[in-house]
Amino acid sequence: MSLSEYVRILGRGPGRARSLTQDEAFAAMSLMLRDDAVAEAVGAILMLLRMKGETAQEIAGFAAAAQAALPAMPQADLDWPSYAAGRTRGAPWFLKAAQTLANDGQRVLLHGWNGADPKVRAGLNDLGIGIAHSAADAPRLLDRDGIAYMPLEDLHPALFRLLRLRDVLGLRSCVNTVCRMLNPSYASASVQGVFHPSYRLLQADAAALLGWANLTIIKGGGGEFECHPSKDIEAFGLRARRPWQAVLPASMTDTRRLSEPSGAELSPRWASQSADAFEVAIIETTTHAARGTVAGADPIARNAAYEETPP
Repeated sequence: MSLSEYVRILGRGPGRARSLTQDEAFAAMSLMLRDDAVAEAVGAILMLLRMKGETAQEIAGFAAAAQAALPAMPQADLDWPSYAAGRTRGAPWFLKAAQTLANDGQRVLLHGWNGADPKVRAGLNDLGIGIAHSAADAPRLLDRDGIAYMPLEDLHPALFRLLRLRDVLGLRSCVNTVCRMLNPSYASASVQGVFHPSYRLLQADAAALLGWANLTIIKGGGGEFECHPSKDIEAFGLRARRPWQAVLPASMTDTRRLSEPSGAELSPRWASQSADAFEVAIIETTTHAARGTVAGADPIARNAAYEETPP
C-alpha cells in the first residue's frame, strides 16, 4: 500500500473513517521513514491522527516500525527518553538521578531531543555523561560509565525528520509519543515523563501491546521523568507485563518550585546531601526509576512508598 491508502483510511469522513490497526500503523510508519516518502501524505497522516486522537494500536505499530529501522544497539537495563521542550522546567535534575542509577550498577541509555532548549545537553556536560553520536559509541560508554545519551538526530535521522515537521505544521504530532516509546536498546524497563496527563495511559497501553515488561510513566517536571517531592504523583505503566498504577506520595511539604534558580553551580549542588528540595527531587526520581527495574520480579509486592490502586 502507498501512503495515500492510509490517508484514505483516516480521512474518509464521518461514518467511514477509522483508526489504523497495529499492523497498518507499522506499515505506514515504515513508509513515512523512507527518504522518498511524499511530504504532503506524511503531513496529512500526522494531522489526521492529531484531529481524531491516536490509539494505543497506532502508537504501538509506529513505535515498532521506528525501532525496527534502528541499527543493532547494546543492551541496557533502563530506557530513559527525554523529549520535553523545557518551557516550564529548570535544571535537568533527572539526569543526576539517571547517573546515580548507573553508579549503582544499572546500564542506563538516555536518548532525546528537546527542541531549542539547551538545558538537558548542557546538563550532560556538567555531569560528564557521555554522548553517543553513533551506535558504535554507545557500548563503549555503557561499559565505561554505565550510562550514555544518544541524540535523536544521530540515533534515528529519519524519525528526527518526522519530529521536526512540527516546525512546518505548527502542531505537535504523535511522533513525540513514538519517540518516547522508541526503546532503542530493547531494555526490559523504561521510565517516561509526559506533560499532558492523558498520554500516560495511552503509552502504557501501547507498551503492553508491544510486550514490554516494566514501565513507569508520570506527569513529571517540565514533561520529563522527574518527581517533585512536594506533590503526590499518579504513576501508570507495567510491572512484569501486567498493568500497574500507583500514587507516589509527596515526601516533603516545601512548595518551592524546582524551576527556581538554585543559587549554585549544578555539580556541587548535586553532590550535596542536604534535605533541600532539589536534592530530595533527585532522591525521589532515582528511587522510583529504580523500582521500575526491579518490581517486575514480584508484581504483587507492596512497598510503603507506594499507595497502590487497581489498574
